[in-house]
Amino acid sequence: MIGLKKISALTAISIVIANMIGTGVFTTLGFQVKEIGSPFVILCIWILGGIVALSGALSYAELGAIFQRSGGEYLFLSKIYHPMVGFLAGWLSVTVGFAAPSAATAMALGKYFHYVFPMIPPLWISCCVSVLVYALHLRSLRWESIFQNIFILVEIFLILFFIVSGIEHVERPKLDFLPKPEDLAVFFSPPFALCFIYTMYSYSGWNAAAYIAGEIENPKKNIPLALILGTTIVVIIYTFLNAVFIFSVPRDQISGQIEVGAIVARKIFGEWGSRFAGFLIGVSLISSLSAMAWTGPRVAAAIGEDYPFFRILSKRSKEGVPYVGLLLQALIMFCLLFSSSFAKIITYVEFALGLSTVVTVLGVIILRWKAPELKRFYSTWGYPLTPLLYVIIESIILLQVFRQRPVESLLGLSTFLLGAIVYFFSKKACSK
Repeated sequence: MIGLKKISALTAISIVIANMIGTGVFTTLGFQVKEIGSPFVILCIWILGGIVALSGALSYAELGAIFQRSGGEYLFLSKIYHPMVGFLAGWLSVTVGFAAPSAATAMALGKYFHYVFPMIPPLWISCCVSVLVYALHLRSLRWESIFQNIFILVEIFLILFFIVSGIEHVERPKLDFLPKPEDLAVFFSPPFALCFIYTMYSYSGWNAAAYIAGEIENPKKNIPLALILGTTIVVIIYTFLNAVFIFSVPRDQISGQIEVGAIVARKIFGEWGSRFAGFLIGVSLISSLSAMAWTGPRVAAAIGEDYPFFRILSKRSKEGVPYVGLLLQALIMFCLLFSSSFAKIITYVEFALGLSTVVTVLGVIILRWKAPELKRFYSTWGYPLTPLLYVIIESIILLQVFRQRPVESLLGLSTFLLGAIVYFFSKKACSK
């Protein structure tokens, strides 16, 4: 393999951060404000979501340090439960698990760049930028690392710039952090569950390093480091950033809006400053799109290595890039980009991914029971409370989302059903 064979801990951390900081934090707050009016409840959702995401990262760190191979849930579930269970998780990742968030990210960056360049249609921008990003990822691991590290620095600079500048424009007399008597009932309402799924969409990516474990230097040490440190940094950033967003402009101005970052920037920096900030947000979203273009194809390659029927997915270029999986993900992403709405993509894919992560985190407990003799280079901090916290809270939220958004939830379940059909068909075809 020519070029960079292994990626450093710094690049692994940047991939986790880039997978997490993307579309969600700049777009979902408007939908939350529309559903829930209480700033206290909304900020609690972001803090609770961060705790849940960190619990998942702590659990995945143990599994990643044990198996040390690229694939994420596909690998973990195959080893813990049964190859078919792992295949279903891998099927989700290969079909929509990365393509759908990529489409949502492309939609958002198109909106932000259109805000800066109103003469260019958002869809054109989304398509052109996506083509450039995927074309770059066809080059090599070295180019992928350079591109990712540069754009994550731009992204973090933007976030810190927003936080520092926004704090100065917060109207302190209007701050209402404290809960109101009616807020307690909101925590047990269907809108709370829907808003929480938006938050978990924003935090999705906390497990990114697990998908590329086979390409990370010293995986026993660096996989847990990337997952835990990357997630912790994002939790802190999200809490401050959303506080700035929600208290720097009247909430009716951002209610139901996608371009929350641009709206807040207009208040903080003025018209020209907001256009510049909108441009920077669009640039930062490229980092998120790039991270998903990196991680998703590695799951496809792992499936191709294990299943002869899907061997074509394992094909790599001379530089080590799984180009067939990359092109497949790009194709699905463009199909979703032209056919779906932003909110529906979020609900559909996060419900399906939520189910996959719940079963995986539960697998930490099951593996401790089934294989206590396994060498654990990292043990989940707070075990068993940490994985149980993730499983219980995420399961409650998924149940509420199913009740409130049955169509999108059933679409997620149908993805697994289709995966089961494909699994049995591939096994039957290979047995002939």
